[in-house]
Amino acid sequence: MKKIAIIILLLLGIQNIGFSQSLEESLEIAAENNPELKAYFNDYLAALEQVPQVGTLPDPELSIGFFIQPMERFMGNQQADIQLMQMFPWFGMLKTQKDEASKMALAQYEVFQDAKNRLFFQVKNNWYEMYRLEEDIRITEENLEILKQYERLALIRFQSAGTGGGSSSSGMSGNATMSSGNSTSSTSSTGGMGGSMNSGSTSKNSAKSNSSMNSSASMGEGKSGMSDVLRVRIEIKELENTLALLRDSRVPLVAEFNQLLNRNIDERVSPVDSLTDTALPLERLAILDSITQNNPMLKMLDAEEQAYEAQKKMARLEGRPMLGAGVNYIPFSPRIEDGMPMGGNDMVMPMIRLTIPIYRKKYNALQKEAELRQLAVQQRRENTVNQLSTQWSSAMRDLDDANRRTRLHREQTDLAKQTLNLLMTSYATDGRDFEEVLRVQQQLLDYQLKLIAAIVDQHITIAVLENLAAIELN
Repeated sequence: MKKIAIIILLLLGIQNIGFSQSLEESLEIAAENNPELKAYFNDYLAALEQVPQVGTLPDPELSIGFFIQPMERFMGNQQADIQLMQMFPWFGMLKTQKDEASKMALAQYEVFQDAKNRLFFQVKNNWYEMYRLEEDIRITEENLEILKQYERLALIRFQSAGTGGGSSSSGMSGNATMSSGNSTSSTSSTGGMGGSMNSGSTSKNSAKSNSSMNSSASMGEGKSGMSDVLRVRIEIKELENTLALLRDSRVPLVAEFNQLLNRNIDERVSPVDSLTDTALPLERLAILDSITQNNPMLKMLDAEEQAYEAQKKMARLEGRPMLGAGVNYIPFSPRIEDGMPMGGNDMVMPMIRLTIPIYRKKYNALQKEAELRQLAVQQRRENTVNQLSTQWSSAMRDLDDANRRTRLHREQTDLAKQTLNLLMTSYATDGRDFEEVLRVQQQLLDYQLKLIAAIVDQHITIAVLENLAAIELN
């Protein structure tokens, strides 16, 4: 009984050991190393380079013509014809082009921001799943150790039952013999030899009956104790198989996590932090407002709409004339006439050029194209808002469900522990209800795993809202 009491105290004294792991450092590494995120950022930088390209004047044109034989003119012999011309777009065209390119670059930046948010969500989600797995492994290992202590407890009771049964049978036989002797003496003094023989026979039968009953009880208790040992071994085998599967599940999760951080897939992930219950720091409608204001995809569509507005203005300005200013330089050499040099003064002629955009269909089509693209962006934005609102609603439902499950499984865990304590006390006293002890222990394991899953689901849901609203909520 002393061994049994010690084991029960050890079982009741087991405490949960928290598991923890880092997240902030992992997010920083992912932001610095993830190749896909780098690609999106380079796309943004490339889009920025469009701004100086469209914001400058077209290259000046220089044309030079030489005469193989000098052209005789009144001013002298013309040697060449040199023209330099610079074209200028209509007023405001360059500014509008720069504005359109800037808005397109801004849209590309929001694409980069959306990619970063999605990457951060993937890192968080994977990190939470690894935390859930490590907690499942920890809890399963603790329960496996408890079952092994149950096995030792059942073995001790089985061995005690066998030893105690034999002692009881001997004791009962001795008592029966003493009783038989006393009865014989009494009969001899009063009833003679015949009475003594009848009394002795009766005493022997009684002793045999008691010995047989004690032996049957001992055998029954021994069988029950052995069945308890076998039951707990079955549970141990099942839990060992579950634990092996959980440990094998580490490999793909760690590989995916390291892939997001662009590291070796087998690099170890070190624990630093732990997860606890969490709650939203903002009102629900405030989060929805933040989604409609800060979501990168909505900002991208807003930037595209502004870019197409600039394209409409560009289409109108392209229908205006382009102006050109230049100079024509004609070098002359003196012409000999009657032995006298004549002329020879070079000629410089300022020039103006003007394009005449008379084919209006092209410019009207450009303007119509920009209007239709702008309308498409507006409709796409409206659809995106609807989708984001639906995702927000689903996330709120999932968060409420995770909060309810967290409260439920915490209460169930406490009740299961209390029940298990009572059952263990009862089993230590009379050895009954061992199967019920195993059943409640399995329930406790299930509630503990579900509690961890509910807490992880809380954090994953908040990570979803952070991804939608592009803000930090934790």
